Amino acid sequence: MPMPKSLLPALAAALLLGASPSVADPTFSAELTGANNVPDPIATPASGRLELTVSPNGQSVSFVLTVKDIDNVAAGDLHLGPPGANGPLVVKLFPGKGTAPKKGTFSGVLAQGTFDATDLIGPMTGAKLGELLDQIREGNAYVNVHTSDGQDPPNSGPGDYRLGEIRGQIK
Repeated sequence: MPMPKSLLPALAAALLLGASPSVADPTFSAELTGANNVPDPIATPASGRLELTVSPNGQSVSFVLTVKDIDNVAAGDLHLGPPGANGPLVVKLFPGKGTAPKKGTFSGVLAQGTFDATDLIGPMTGAKLGELLDQIREGNAYVNVHTSDGQDPPNSGPGDYRLGEIRGQIK
């Protein structure tokens, strides 16, 4: 059915407003599980979710990282890398200022806040935030929650996966 001509101006305005990169993809999320770990899945009861919201001006991103049934959380980080590959750390989400690793079992909001280009590290140090957002849009970013019981040997089971216990690709 053809579009009524009376709707064309409204459609054109909507397309123009949607042309901004921050408006086009304002939110992203990731579901974290041990099954998503690379190179080998991890049998763990832990799970999590990351929600990212780009500010209207595209200059910052607010985030909420929640986890469930995870032990000894040591870190939560955003990394560059496609599905099935590990990559470098580019944004530290947890621990942040005024927070410390969590000993024992934890469920709830692990970290929340905002980051911008000044928070980019590793290979993205000095980059614009838009460069990270482009990587996310292309499927080249993931979040990883690391655990540690503080004793050797590392990677001995749930609550002690220093390279990451749960992971999720950001979509």
